[in-house]
Formats: sequence, C-alpha cells, structure tokens
Amino acid sequence: MRNNWSIKSKLLTKRLAVLSMSALMVSILAACGGASNPPTAEDAGQYEVTPGDPFSAYKDEVTVTMGRVTTANPKLPSGDTYENNAYTRLVKDSFNAQIKDQFEANGEDYSRQVSLAIASGELPDMMRVDSKDELKELVDNDLIEDMTEVYKQYATDNIKKTYDSYDGRALDNATIDGRLMGLPATSLDSAPTMVWVRQDWLDVLGIKLDADGDGAIKLEDVEKTAEEFLKKDPGQTGKPVGIPFVNTLNTTDYNGSAYTMLGVASTENAFPQYWMKGEDGSIVYGSTTEETKQMLGIMADWFKRGIIDPQFGTRTFDDITALYTNGQSGIAFGPWHIPDWGLSNVKQMDKHAKFTAYTLEDADGKVNVAHANPSGQFIVVRKGYEHPELAIKIINLFYDKLANDKDVETSMPEAAKYLESGVDGSTRPFNIEVNSATSLLDDYSDVVRGIKGEIGLDQVRTTESKNNIESIQTYLKDQDTDDVTAWSKYHSRMNGVGLIDKLTQESKFNWMTPAFSGTTPSMKQTWANLNKLEQESFIKIITGAEPLDYFETFVSNWKKQGGDQVIQEIEAETKTQK
Repeated sequence: MRNNWSIKSKLLTKRLAVLSMSALMVSILAACGGASNPPTAEDAGQYEVTPGDPFSAYKDEVTVTMGRVTTANPKLPSGDTYENNAYTRLVKDSFNAQIKDQFEANGEDYSRQVSLAIASGELPDMMRVDSKDELKELVDNDLIEDMTEVYKQYATDNIKKTYDSYDGRALDNATIDGRLMGLPATSLDSAPTMVWVRQDWLDVLGIKLDADGDGAIKLEDVEKTAEEFLKKDPGQTGKPVGIPFVNTLNTTDYNGSAYTMLGVASTENAFPQYWMKGEDGSIVYGSTTEETKQMLGIMADWFKRGIIDPQFGTRTFDDITALYTNGQSGIAFGPWHIPDWGLSNVKQMDKHAKFTAYTLEDADGKVNVAHANPSGQFIVVRKGYEHPELAIKIINLFYDKLANDKDVETSMPEAAKYLESGVDGSTRPFNIEVNSATSLLDDYSDVVRGIKGEIGLDQVRTTESKNNIESIQTYLKDQDTDDVTAWSKYHSRMNGVGLIDKLTQESKFNWMTPAFSGTTPSMKQTWANLNKLEQESFIKIITGAEPLDYFETFVSNWKKQGGDQVIQEIEAETKTQK
C-alpha cells in the first residue's frame, strides 16, 4: 500500500506533514494486516542467550541498520570502513549482531539524510538525531520506540550512574510525557575557549606571555603577539596572516568553538547566540546585547589593524586550518581538544612545532563562561524494531565495558589498537559521547598521577586515559618525536585540560547558566533568516562595511523579522516548565 502514495516530493519540503503521513501509513498497514504490534522488551528477550543480561549475545545473528554520522578524517586503518571496522566487529563478536549502514554522512549532509529517511518512511533501525525538537517530532508521530523499560532492564549500573551524575538533566532531556524516548549523548562543561599560541615562535622572538602564570591573559597580550608574528614572520613563509575566524563567528558549544570569537566575547561578558535571563527576569538574546556590540567594536578594530585575517568572511574551515599547517598563522582560538584533530596537522608539517594554551580574562581577572546543555543529541530506535535493547547493549559495550576494562589489550585487542592509534570516535556505532559530568577532570587527575608514577596503569580508571599516559610519556622523552599522537595527547590533555583544571581549582570561572536551549514554533520558519541577518550584519561591522552603530539597525531588524515573537514563545515555555 505504501507504494500507492505519490506525494514524496511535497513531503520532503514539509517535514511535519511527512511525519504525520508516515504515522498514518503505519496505522493503515496494521489495519490491513500488513504489520503486527511491535514486540515488547519481554518479547525481545526470547532471542537472547540470557535475557536481561546487559552483555548477552543473541542465539541467531540479528541485523541492525543504522544512520551513521561520519567525519572527514576518521584515521581508519587501510581496508576498514565505517560499516566494517574493529568496533563494528566487536559488536558482532559480543552480541552476534551485524551492523549495516543505511546511510553515512557528515554535518548538514547527515541532517538531510535523516530528513529523507523520515520523508520516505524508511527509517534505519537506529540513528542519531541532533535536537530535542527532532526527538519530539518523531515521538509525536509514533515513529520511535519507548526505551523506558529496556533502559531499566539492560543499562549497566555504571551507565546509570553516568547519566545520574547530571542530576537528572540528561535523561530528562530525552524524556517526553514521562517516557524515555531516546538515549542521550552527554555534554559536560568543557569551557573555556582557549587561545592556542605557537610556543616555539614565542621562544624564537623572546616573547613572554602570562607573567603571573595563572593561564589567563588579556586581549592586549593577544594583540601584541599577533602584531609581532605579522611583523617578524617566524614561520618564514613570506606571507604571514592575522588571526583567522570562521564567518559563522559564534557558537553555543565550547567543543565546537574552533576559530570562533567566543573567547573574545568572554572578555566583555558577552554570550552571542545564547538565551539569557535579563536583570528583570525577561529573556534576552545574547547577540543583541550591549556587551556583544562592544565585542564587535574590538573585532572591527582588530580587522582594521590587520590583527584579523584580511580575508575574514571568505575562508572555509579547511582554508583556516591550512593557514596554521603552512606556518602562516600562529594564534588559534579553539577548544581543549583542538590539538587532537586540527593543530596536529601543524606538527605533521613542522616537527618542532609546539603550542601553549591560554584563556582570556576580563578587566576584573575573571574568565566568563557558560554552562553546557547536558544533552542535545539522542540515539533513537525505529518503532517496531525487534531488538530495541540492542541500543542499550551497544551503549554498555562502548561507554562502560570498553571504557573501563583495564585489560582491554587482551579482552578486546582490535579495539585497543584503535584507541592507542587515535582512530576517531565517530567510527564507533554511535557517534556520541556518554561520560559522567566530572569525567574530564577525573581523567586528567588519573593521567597526571600516572605520569608521575603515583598510580600504576592498572589503577587508571579508563582505557583511554591509560593510552594517553603512555602517549604523553613518549612525548616527554622526546618533544621532537615524529609520533603525532603523542604530541597531540600531550597538548590536549596537559595543556588543554590542564588549563581547565587549574582555572577550576583557582575559582577563575564566572559561570552563566543559559535560560533556554532548543527551538520554538516560529523559529522553524524564521530562524534561518535571523541567523543569516546576524552573520551578515556582524561581518559588515567587523570588516568596516558598516559602522559600529549599525548594530542598532541589526537589533531593530532582528526584532521585527521574528526575534520578538521568538522571545515571547521562549518566555511562555520557560514559565510552563517552571
């Protein structure tokens, strides 16, 4: 009967209608005898060797189709693919479950694939969705499994403790009408955005940053250093470039803060793109505040003086990475882990390259940062899939057993080799992270104590930390080593996470808790245009195409073109939640 429907082209552009129609079709098929009621958790147990066991295999091989979120450089060994690699083979060996990828894509391409899958009514058995609104959409149209009971029955104690470390916020984000409808990724606080500076260049030029050693520097320190790099060209390229920034400029995710101006904004206590509570309790959009205007004034001054890349607004993300790789620029804004996947390219080109991480402080010596949304991505299971508990088992396998097994080289040798060689985590069946709220600093503590010999490798909590200790020790023995993994792990953990730990211990952070995350009804129609208005207005101000006072015109247009309506909806929703 499904083939008789001839409305796919319209459905692709009207997603809500698609979902409603998909749900209707399911009902019709059931009425025609073309489908049976989906199995319960108890029914699923009949396929297992030991029903209810978090790690039990299936008696007969089962197949699970997936939508996979990929990355450009997964670092897979030759011959391995996203569908067939050490991690998917581990699932087969552990559960007798064969993974088949229904689609693989990255970024916006992945979002389009998800939309196409929904529009066609052909969802994979499991996939990641990237917003609470998308999760609600699937629930409203009865397209995904209720995971409440299988989570209770199959999640290990460690996985339950991990989610519980967020004081209910993580699971609550995946709960609709009292039912757990997806398995949330976790997003722990990973602030601040850092300023990564070529230390080998500082040494050559005799520049001393951070005289007091607290890890925090002022804007003027960055300005002066950038000017010296431009003037003296320590990369010896003949064409040095100022600090490059992506044209999107801002983000509300510190993990995705590479090449953004989030760090610059923090010095003015500005939080562009965040929803905040004003002094009177009303909802305020951070991109429209006076603090953001001051930040744009700083950026415009930098651009005029050449401190910012003169091609700002036109370079792609890859173009910017190439500037660092080629030695044309030596100051990068980004998260603690940018050495693992971005700055490591610099090391490959220059074996003597070294970076030091700093953060920017305001006039009062505070580092202004925002708390993360504890979960914004969810693994969902197609309604009617026979083995919804398999999603929980995969979570158990990768985020409990593999993460915590102290003898993983023996028990899971192929996976252990992946961890040791730095194969990207996206190659796991689910491209998400499931970590406790304190895991970043807990792991750092293990790494530091392991390097100092205060604990043995058998006492380290996670396999990843064990591998990091060995890599960092390799780097410390020879800082000019050709081992890029050793170089990157030292920089990301000892410099990056080490800075977060130091700032935390010294109470340097001034935290802002966002008032809202997600979307409202009118945002679905207006937000793309509002984002475009914001990006274009900010670029015009920074590049001098418009004066700083043009910011008032931007704010006025933003409000008229839908911003005021969005604020009203957020205020109504937050009142309901309260």
